[in-house]
Amino acid sequence: MYEEPYRWIEAVGNRRHYLDEQFTKGAPVVASACADGILMLTVSRGTPKLYEIYDRIALGGMGHPADLEKLRFSLLEMAHVEGFNRSPSDVTGARLMKYGLAPAIKQAFEEIYKAPFIVKILLAELGTRPERDLFLTINYDGTFEESRRWASLGATAAVQAQMGRYLESHTGFEQAPLKQAVEMALCAWAVGSLAQAAADAADEEDTSASTSVDKAAGDASSVPDKASLLAHVRQTVAEKSVECILLERNGPGSSKYRAFRPEELGDLLPSGMRAANPA
Repeated sequence: MYEEPYRWIEAVGNRRHYLDEQFTKGAPVVASACADGILMLTVSRGTPKLYEIYDRIALGGMGHPADLEKLRFSLLEMAHVEGFNRSPSDVTGARLMKYGLAPAIKQAFEEIYKAPFIVKILLAELGTRPERDLFLTINYDGTFEESRRWASLGATAAVQAQMGRYLESHTGFEQAPLKQAVEMALCAWAVGSLAQAAADAADEEDTSASTSVDKAAGDASSVPDKASLLAHVRQTVAEKSVECILLERNGPGSSKYRAFRPEELGDLLPSGMRAANPA
């Protein structure tokens, strides 16, 4: 029956509704420029969500762990084949996104007889200069976006926009020292987490889901102050832990990826928070 165009469109719409529901309980991911390079942060429960892909490229994801692992390994293979056949400088986030991730995720989403990837992915690439740092995000349907200075993953585009508005409200955040950058990333993460919770609650109360979700998540005036945001993070990490990596601009060697050791990250976190063991 899916040979009929309107049946196919209906099936894709149902698939989009199903996938939207899968991310409502997921943990947001935040990546932002800082004085030392690019910081990426999330809160996880055991299974890591942040990884190194290549020397200057890091990956953050939300969604099903098996799908994230499958795509991560395909990216690792593509990056190292590109680096061997061409040169390490030819391995870029844009190439990995355009010729690796996007076609695979789009095809899986549109082949309605097969299971889609339940995943959203963020790639952060450290440039040779700060103005050349690049952030790429891809949705579960294969659509991707490029940005500078920051990027985020959340349950909806409205949640991601709200996290971005929080970072943009802090002038000069891209020059912040590491400890301050970690605190701002935690607050941005809390903005996303609270927006998702508010949208989820609104969705349960109102059957007009899409309207209420976007309205709840997009209400910038509802953003709490910093103390309330950090209190939300402390409450969350009572059962989970903070996961944080840095693409270190002045780090030694060709690989700039650095996963903080728990004691190292502990020194950067506000009191009452604990770090996850690195992958």
